[in-house]
Amino acid sequence: MTATSGNDATTGELISRLSEEVRELVRSELRLAKVEMTDKARDTGIGVGMFGTAGVIALYGLGVLVATAILALALVLDAWLAALIVGVVLLAVAGVAALLGRSRMRQAAPLAPTETADNVKQDVATVKRAAGR
Repeated sequence: MTATSGNDATTGELISRLSEEVRELVRSELRLAKVEMTDKARDTGIGVGMFGTAGVIALYGLGVLVATAILALALVLDAWLAALIVGVVLLAVAGVAALLGRSRMRQAAPLAPTETADNVKQDVATVKRAAGR
């Protein structure tokens, strides 16, 4: 059996090459998806860390403001009543924030490798065109 050139390839050889190229294409797309998801996850992690830091600092600021509000109300009311009023208001604000947060979480889009999905769609369209469909 002699080696065939690219122009004389048999149907079996062409199918074998196509199979190998499709496998390599799928592997490449999977590597791209992995890289894309890793990048998105890293950026998300950094963002979450920054939000966490901001939250801790805001918590200290809120504590100071709560103490200020209690002390200010204590000038006109008993201290226990001033603390009770401020506590109830804080719980009401927390309830509203929790409801808004739950609503926002339901609207959030899941992480997805959009670039990879677009590439796969283009690859499928190219293979279909090449196959004459």
